[in-house]
Amino acid sequence: MMKRGMNRRLFVKKLAIGGVAGIALPTLVPGSVLAAQGRPGPNDQIGIGFVGVGRRGEQLMKLPPEGRILAVADVYKPRAEMIAAKFQAKAFTDYRELLDMKEIQGVVVATPDHWRALVCIEACQAKKDIYAEKPMTLTIREGRLMVQAAEKYGCVFQTGSQQRSSRVNRLGCELVLNGRIGKVHTVIAHNYPSPWRCGLPEQPVPEGLDWDRWCGASEVVPYHADIFTPRANPGWISFAPWSGGEVTGWGSHGLDQIQWALGMDDTGPVEIWTEGPRLEPPIYTAPEPRSRGDKLCSRPKVFYRYANGIVVRLENGPAGGAIFHGEKGTITIDRDFLKVEPEELGREPLRDTDIRLVQSNDHMKNWFDCMRSRQKPVAHAEVGHRTSTICHLINIARLLGRRLQWDPAKEQFVADEEANRSLDRPRRKGYELPETI
Repeated sequence: MMKRGMNRRLFVKKLAIGGVAGIALPTLVPGSVLAAQGRPGPNDQIGIGFVGVGRRGEQLMKLPPEGRILAVADVYKPRAEMIAAKFQAKAFTDYRELLDMKEIQGVVVATPDHWRALVCIEACQAKKDIYAEKPMTLTIREGRLMVQAAEKYGCVFQTGSQQRSSRVNRLGCELVLNGRIGKVHTVIAHNYPSPWRCGLPEQPVPEGLDWDRWCGASEVVPYHADIFTPRANPGWISFAPWSGGEVTGWGSHGLDQIQWALGMDDTGPVEIWTEGPRLEPPIYTAPEPRSRGDKLCSRPKVFYRYANGIVVRLENGPAGGAIFHGEKGTITIDRDFLKVEPEELGREPLRDTDIRLVQSNDHMKNWFDCMRSRQKPVAHAEVGHRTSTICHLINIARLLGRRLQWDPAKEQFVADEEANRSLDRPRRKGYELPETI
């Protein structure tokens, strides 16, 4: 796998060697609008609420200067109160009380994956702008409803696919999109493992944690610390009731770069298939590391094809990007990493007539800028939904173990009732999504 941790100085040196230094990129100038009800003006401070303030939620709290955290909501009351005290903010265990606050204009949704859709849809209905962590959804149907809600209620919706705000990644995708390696025929992605099953024994529920509510729309299971923690032994990110595993965890980064570089942000593949026996996910009945589950759930091998014939293979590509093979050469994109082979294909600066992608160098700041201008951010809802959809298609294909035809316009499998039952999941009473937006 390609090394991801490249610092700025090393990257500049690499670009100079590879011949792609000095490429001028367009500047996105934030717009300004007069203040209106629910919409900040150019000189207003923007009130922000956080729903879900665990590991990732707390990491996102370094806001631009124009943002102010006014409230946090978390089903674990001690955590909500501790985080709120740092910002002299209000603490809630029910996020709906946060959504009722008129002084909050934007909401950061950093809940576990199985909670994200309901919170985001209700935030849209409350006329709040949204920054939703990735993956955007747990099912394909959730994503389309979230897109429709953002459009209906005029919400600025940013998905947390922050590599779209990396100059390195943007440049790599622009080179692919503008044909520097000729017509792309094959893309090598990382072989992300699917999730497995949970059978961990019951432990005492920590005081102040509403475990029933944490389980949300999913069936209530016995509490265990290695479920509640996102990354533990193994943590909820690896378990099917609450996540799509690393396919949605890291795949929502790497597969998103493929969508961006191939110009597929408003569509998706038309066919997906596997090689090898279908997946039989293991059940973890005691805490243990991810290694066994990752190995077992990395097969069967998965492939998917776009309508233009480009095939994506989940093999040994980088986790944060992919290897693009074209008629003239190869481009490798990873997190803050770019390699062009042969090097001369990357030396010529992009021309004024070339396709340019939306420029953003700070993902959270891009959201704030768009809250003022009312423009779509770099990873808007449709982007997040389309990338999440590919992740879900991979998991569905592994579980069914056969070739599937996908209609990206209708967002349904073609003549396959069994596969179409996987577009959503059962939900407990009280946690249902609306039938339509």
